[in-house]
Order: sequence, then structure tokens, then C-alpha cells
Amino acid sequence: MEISKALTLLESEPAKELFGRLYGDKAAENVARYQKLARDFADKFGGEDIRLFSSPGRTEISGNHTDHNHGKVLAGSINLDCVGAAAVNHTDRVHIVSQTFGQEFTIDLNDLAPSPAMAGTEDLVKGLLMGFKESGYEVGGFDAVITSNVISSAGVSSSAAFEMLLCSMLNTFFNDGRMNTVAYAHIGKYSENNYWNKASGLLDQMACAVGGLITIDFFEPQAPKVEKIEFDFASQNHSLIIVNTGRGHADLSADYSSVPNEMKKVAEFFGKEVCAQISEEDVLARLAEVRAYAGDRAVLRALHFFEENKRVDAEVAALKEGRFDDFLANITASGNSSWKWLQNCYTDSNVQEQGITVALALTELFIAEKQRGACRVHGGGFAGVIMAMLPNDIVDEYVEMMEKALGEGNVYRMSIRPYGAVCVDELL
Repeated sequence: MEISKALTLLESEPAKELFGRLYGDKAAENVARYQKLARDFADKFGGEDIRLFSSPGRTEISGNHTDHNHGKVLAGSINLDCVGAAAVNHTDRVHIVSQTFGQEFTIDLNDLAPSPAMAGTEDLVKGLLMGFKESGYEVGGFDAVITSNVISSAGVSSSAAFEMLLCSMLNTFFNDGRMNTVAYAHIGKYSENNYWNKASGLLDQMACAVGGLITIDFFEPQAPKVEKIEFDFASQNHSLIIVNTGRGHADLSADYSSVPNEMKKVAEFFGKEVCAQISEEDVLARLAEVRAYAGDRAVLRALHFFEENKRVDAEVAALKEGRFDDFLANITASGNSSWKWLQNCYTDSNVQEQGITVALALTELFIAEKQRGACRVHGGGFAGVIMAMLPNDIVDEYVEMMEKALGEGNVYRMSIRPYGAVCVDELL
């Protein structure tokens, strides 16, 4: 699509309707955001044709640290996203400009080995490209200018949003749009596992790629069962709030990797690979032996896995049956389990830095006073963000309290958007 036509299309009525679904009351400012991106692409790369892409961040509502052991999750795509303008360049090089992080780099498609550090955006992109090739999909050279307002290193999957954005570009440009979102997710996981040494599962990528409010059962990880849940949080007069506690995830890989590894150690005692292949009853029946083999924290984390799977089922049923109070009660139970059994609210390497637990304590005091709402650690944990689900009439008071304690600009009101990683102009 010619850049001039793209700019005109963004002003059309169909675009306004689409952006309303994507961004709610922020539609107009996001139209301007895309227009600026298109102009910036033209200034940087020239050319006549571009495509526009979007991939959202995600909120994890329940199923904390279950996906990597083939468990269940309830998650949703959010109205913060990673956006790109891109075009095929008919070379063997990929040029990427990341405006948000002030990065610009070029990758040779003939040299996709990771760097010795195995870290950073360039390695992540190399991993995605190699993942495409090893999965039997096509790759080619393209140029892209990308910007993101997904909170970085804070548990709403800024990395996965970026990964799924590039997967959408590669699918559109070189694979005739034939790939599905499960393929996207596996390629993103491959990149993080093999080019970042991060033992991530599929939750982040699936939630960003699929879009909407979804439940996923990862028992068969090559073909996870995905179900969209039709539920409007706004109809319950509640808001989903994300609070950034101020510290990122960059130096916490060991903490994250310990969670799946310890759960798998429990499964290993029974001759299995992951906790989904054993039962809570198995563990409890041989508890002394399992503790001696895997350790106490590993046992607690495995017990969290089993109970969290049950909570996902309970929350999905509560939403389908309109039992919103039961849904909130299970969010609270999930948060308590993550804090006490999973133990991912702070890192053992620095016990005096506990932004997550301070934010949870403040929120729990607030909820106890109001007798309404729920909260929990959000995402990977150890640092980053918490989630609160609060009635709309007390949200302003909560935001004021949390920003006074943690700093302005650290509290975000989210909405669930209906689209995952998409080529935007294909929706118009």
C-alpha cells in the first residue's frame, strides 16, 4: 500500500471504528501515532509501499507460572501495543529501527548465530528468523520502524508483543498469511529459549498473538487448546489496573528459570517431564520422598501448579455463569498462592528490595477497607507489576494512593482488546 494511501486510510470511517475497538477512548491519538510511524518509515527508508502491524501486550488473569509445565491459563490482550510500519526490501538483510528504545540494527539472513552474550533485541530477532527457518517457513529481507507503549520489563509481555509483531510481518510478507497463532507462539518461545537462555513457556506469546480474553490448556503444547471467553469487564463496572512497582526483569533470569525447573524436578521423581503428567495426589502420597528428592520449595511450587490449574477452570466457569464475585475470589486465591507457595513476589538475591510485596500490601489494605476488589502478582513476578480488579467508583482513589506511594505514571487502567497480532490494513 502506498504511504499516501495509508495515511488517507487511517482517516477513514472504517479505521476510526477499528481503532475504537483496539484503543477505546485513545483511538484518535493512536491514529496520529500510526500516521507518524508511516511518515517516519518514508523518511528513513523511502519507497512507496508499506504495511501496518500491531501486536498487544497481555494481562495474565490466572494461571501464574503454569504454562511451562503444560498447565492452564486465563489471559487477555490489552490496549497497549507494539506497532510497526514495514516493507519488503528484496535483499537478504533485515533492517529494524526501534524508536522506543533508540535502537537501529541490521541482520544478515545468512548469519543468524546468536551473540556470545545471548541477550538483547538483535539476538531475539535472530532467534525468530532462525525459528521460522527451522519450522519450515520462509524468511526474507524487510525494513521496519517500530514503536511500543507496552510497559517494558514489567510483566505485560513487551518482549512477546515485539516477537509476535515480527511474526505477523514475516507471515504476511513471506508466507502468504498461512501461519496460525500457535506457530507464532512456538517460534517466540524458541527464540527466548535458545537465543536468550530464558526458560519461558507459551503463555505470553499465545496471549499476545491470539487476542481477546482467552483460556489456554497447554497439556498438548504443540497444539494447545485455546478458547475465547466472551465477557465484558466493563459491564461489571470494574476496571483492570496494572501497577508498575518500578524494577524491571532484566537481571532475574535465574529466578524465572528456577520456577519451571523446580516443578519439573518434582515430575522427574515420578519419571515424568512436567507437572501436568502427574497429580497432586501422587505428590501428597509420597510427600516425604519427594521433599527429599526435589526440595521443599519445589514441592510448594508443584502444589501451586495443581491448585492454580483448578482455579483457572473455576474462574472460566464463573465468568461463563455470571458469578463475578466468585471470579474475584479466585483472583485473590491465585495471588495468595503465588505469594506463599510459588514464592515469586521478590528475589532471594535481594530481600530488601520488595516492590511487588509492598504494592500488594498497600492494595490489600485498600481492598480490606473497601471490602471490594481483588489483587495479585502479575506475570513472571520477582519484580515488575501487580494486577488489581476494582469497582470503578473507587479506582480514582486507589490510583491516587498508589501513585503517591510509588510515583506518578506507574498505574495503568487497561482494557481487553479483541485482536491479537495483526496486519492492521488487512482489517480495513
